[in-house]
Amino acid sequence: MSSRRSLAFSLSALLVFLFAFVSPSLLAAPADDLLRLHQLRLATQKSLGDFYMYNGMEGDQRYARMIGESLQEAQGHLDALGEMPGEGAKALRSQWQGEWQGYRDGLQALMEAMRSQGYTDLQPVADLADSNQRLMAIAQELYQKIQQESGYSVPTLTQQSREQSLLMQGIALDYASRSASIGGSFFGGGEERAIDELVGEFASKLDGLNRAQQNTPEISAALGSIGTKWRYIEKSLLNYNENSVPFLVSKYSDSIIEGLEGVAAQYAANQH
Repeated sequence: MSSRRSLAFSLSALLVFLFAFVSPSLLAAPADDLLRLHQLRLATQKSLGDFYMYNGMEGDQRYARMIGESLQEAQGHLDALGEMPGEGAKALRSQWQGEWQGYRDGLQALMEAMRSQGYTDLQPVADLADSNQRLMAIAQELYQKIQQESGYSVPTLTQQSREQSLLMQGIALDYASRSASIGGSFFGGGEERAIDELVGEFASKLDGLNRAQQNTPEISAALGSIGTKWRYIEKSLLNYNENSVPFLVSKYSDSIIEGLEGVAAQYAANQH
């Protein structure tokens, strides 16, 4: 009996040891993959905004380089995704990869058309915008499915900061699309709402983050800097039909998103 008790104790001790040292890595896996997926969404959406800037600036090579960087960044995040926690997430990841390849090919073909003939036809651009919207929808579904199948939920303030980044990227994409309307056609950024409504939502949610009780002095300072940059472009966004300043909006939105991602990371770190 003593040998059985000794064996049972040893097994129990082993399980405690494994739980203590393996469990954190298991918990980290969905958190890390959700961050990668979020960054993948940002890079995917930015690649379309970069293309609109490339088109609107008549083939400015700065935006050609930015398109390449966005595509490379998105591919890197996709490749870094780990094992999906369930069959639903695996299927969505596979679906995303299939759509992604077509999107990349379409974007590169449009860039080549700009280089060779100096303009792009209307339909391929519309198709590219539709493909980008499908990618964003699949990625959103995958983001939810990973949480559902892993049992892990992104902390509230981290999630709110990430949503704010995506909203800023969507506003910038919408603005760039309007500035680079092709053949008089406006493709939008995947949002059915008016840009002034999106601007109002961003301002309101930024105020909400500023009021969060969990804010550290560092987070408050970062949000203050974001607010300053936001106010600098807010009027231009609201008056998008008047004095169009796509370069300014693109530059400041990138900086705002970078700041929000830093805030999201600080919120996540403070959860541990």
